[in-house]
Amino acid sequence: QDTQLRSVDLDCVIKLLEGSDSKDLEKEQLKTLKKVVKHFENGIPLKDLEQIIKILNLCSEKVKEQETFTEPLCELIKLFGLPFQKKKSSDEVNYSTAVSKYIAQLGYLMRVPSSQVRIQICKCVINFYKMELPGKLLSGYQPTSASYKIQMAELGGLAETLVLSLALVENQLTEKLWVLKALQHLSSSGANCRLMMKAQAASRFCLYLNAADPSGQLVFRSSHILWNLLENTSKEEVVNQLSSLECVHALKEVFVDALHGFRHCDHQLRNDLLVIATLLAENPAVPMIESGFAKLLIVLATFNEVKIPNPLVKGLKLTYSYEDFEMKKLLFNIIGVLSKNPSAAQLLSENDVIPALLYYVKPNQKPGFYDWSAAQYEELQLHAIAVLAAVAHVLIDKYLSCQANTLLLVFLEWCIGQDPFFGQGNSFHGTGGRGNKLAQMRYSLRVLRSVASTYDDAVKLNLCDQGAISQLLDILRYAANRSKGKEDAILLEIQADTLFILSVLCENDLHRKELFSYEGIGILMPFLKMDPKELYSGLGHNYLLFSALDCVWSCVIGCYIAEDHFLEKQGIFLLLDLLALKEKNLCNIILGILVEFCDNPKTTLHINIWRGEKAQTAANLLIQLWRQEELELGVRRDQYGRVVDMKRPIASSFQRQQRVIPVPASCPSFAIMEISENMRAKLYSLFCKLGFENLPGLSAEDFVTLAIIRRYVDFKVGEVWSEICAEVKEEFSPVMSDEDALEVIAKISEDTGRAVNAVQTQLIESQLHQEIQEENQTYRKLRATRKQREMINKSWENFLTRTSNYEALKKAKKLQEKAVEASRCKLKTQTGAVHATHIEGLHTTV
Repeated sequence: QDTQLRSVDLDCVIKLLEGSDSKDLEKEQLKTLKKVVKHFENGIPLKDLEQIIKILNLCSEKVKEQETFTEPLCELIKLFGLPFQKKKSSDEVNYSTAVSKYIAQLGYLMRVPSSQVRIQICKCVINFYKMELPGKLLSGYQPTSASYKIQMAELGGLAETLVLSLALVENQLTEKLWVLKALQHLSSSGANCRLMMKAQAASRFCLYLNAADPSGQLVFRSSHILWNLLENTSKEEVVNQLSSLECVHALKEVFVDALHGFRHCDHQLRNDLLVIATLLAENPAVPMIESGFAKLLIVLATFNEVKIPNPLVKGLKLTYSYEDFEMKKLLFNIIGVLSKNPSAAQLLSENDVIPALLYYVKPNQKPGFYDWSAAQYEELQLHAIAVLAAVAHVLIDKYLSCQANTLLLVFLEWCIGQDPFFGQGNSFHGTGGRGNKLAQMRYSLRVLRSVASTYDDAVKLNLCDQGAISQLLDILRYAANRSKGKEDAILLEIQADTLFILSVLCENDLHRKELFSYEGIGILMPFLKMDPKELYSGLGHNYLLFSALDCVWSCVIGCYIAEDHFLEKQGIFLLLDLLALKEKNLCNIILGILVEFCDNPKTTLHINIWRGEKAQTAANLLIQLWRQEELELGVRRDQYGRVVDMKRPIASSFQRQQRVIPVPASCPSFAIMEISENMRAKLYSLFCKLGFENLPGLSAEDFVTLAIIRRYVDFKVGEVWSEICAEVKEEFSPVMSDEDALEVIAKISEDTGRAVNAVQTQLIESQLHQEIQEENQTYRKLRATRKQREMINKSWENFLTRTSNYEALKKAKKLQEKAVEASRCKLKTQTGAVHATHIEGLHTTV
């Protein structure tokens, strides 16, 4: 067979085809081409591909003038659908560049004005994905791998060429369908999809969706390719190509056709188009509203609940099939997407979206509503309430006019009630709701959170008038009881959302804070006792703690009754315990709360009484936080913590790097803006409330830092003046008197820094002197202890000597008698009997 292959001289074939046209020559050329096809019927060797491509190109030129070459050309193209033949395993890599270029030539052959040729090219490309081995294998050759041609097609950019070739077959439906079929296979890879996007494939296929086609293949193949483009390339790029009014109109028209279709495939297509429409709606620049597509989708989403006749959905009925169920969820989803577009607010309001979604805010019934099963209805209910949370804050007036707060509060009452209910919990929104009503409670609270976050007075008043504060506290208690002994992210979210809503309702209203304080503070305390380890669990404890702190700030501070109750419950101690964790985010909000609380005269006593680990005092903790903050800011201090830069004692490293930027008088300078970006101002304010004298539990290092804190405002004023001086000198040349004044101000600021440095030095020296004295005193104690030990040892040695040496005992006895005699009074005054001081006949040694 190898000999037979070599017998075909391809160079001679090429020369023959290049010869001048004549009838006899044409017959010879056709005969030779058949011979070539016959010889390569089992596959083209990689080494011969270059010559075969030349033959293909020559044939394609002849087809334009002589139709008789059409069939040989098609036969040659068909050979490309067979596996290429290789002699060595390395041939695939060695020939890859050339093969990719040759396969790309197939796409260029689409320019040949022959329907038969174009269809054959498409069939050849499709065969890349249905590779079948030939009947006989060439001796000494092996077929290339099944994916080799697919990889070479990607490398050569065949997909892009075929997309561009669609312009050539615009009016030939059969050819167009074959090209789409080939592209359908090619679009299964990301590389081909990216090539197709270069040729504006998304917009081309979108316009084909509503093109005339009795078979219906055009719309299905085009939609399938669109799906592949969305899955394998950037969604943003696809949406950008589909964002023209023409494309949106095409989508809308084909969607309407599929909407009224009765086949299963029509329903699937309808849902696929809904997903694409959702992606388009996410981009506000897409003319969904201008095309009328948005209105159609909104009306379609609500027609079953609102029951208002609308010509857009005339005659439409739901079959309650799985596809219709999916469509309903997709329509709900698209309402949530449209709610993010401010331009769609009027459409949503006019088409009664709020009443339609509120239709589902009622206790579940069995076996379900309409013909939905209980599980399907529950999923729709949760989805509707989730969408309501996205829409409600956009349509506040409509929300209030529908008495939505009343419905939600009644629904929440059912959620915490004892009525038996077994939730299915088998959907995304139903997570954690199997056998309970937590999913319903979770999403209902999200709606209330959404409307509360608008801080609309009418919403807050409406909620409070219906007893929302008391009911929310019941929900908080219910969720807290359920979460005991187990960690549940949904319960944590429910509690956090409830705390946020309470914060919004009670903020700036004394009466509501009093209502909250009766039960709320007792419920609030356990949240402040949270185990620090739980903050890093990832379940939402961190979010819950911040919500609790926000609730303290909004619901307690500002009402003396609530504040006193909080103090009685040792709330300040709990806040300081949290502060001692030294978590950056926590510290900022806790310090703010403590500063506000210090307006109550009882607070400072609680702060001073508090003791942390190792008997740490609050003052020591606050000073440690100051030092930690300055370390992070890069403030310059020496090894003892003293001021180093006398001109800018509290400037951070970032401040020192900033150049002077003149700003209008209405704009705060960097020195002022810096105050809100760290905790130092709050720490200073807190010390102003506590006082700078007689603070317990401070070391000398703490007093050195306290000297800086005490002059914080003076230093900050100096910074501001420094900025003013720099700005003035940058913009103007000040007159002599102004310059003198600025120099005096700068000197005052510098002198303040020097004065603080002097106080700090004195404190350090005093501490050093005290340490030396304490060291000497300790040394004296050690020396006295050593001398005492020596005396004890000597006494013991003397005792041992007396017990073992009789002469030493006698000597000791004499010394004792002599000492006794010396101690007696010298004057002889006989006033009574004289007794001996020793016992006769005693022989003991002790």
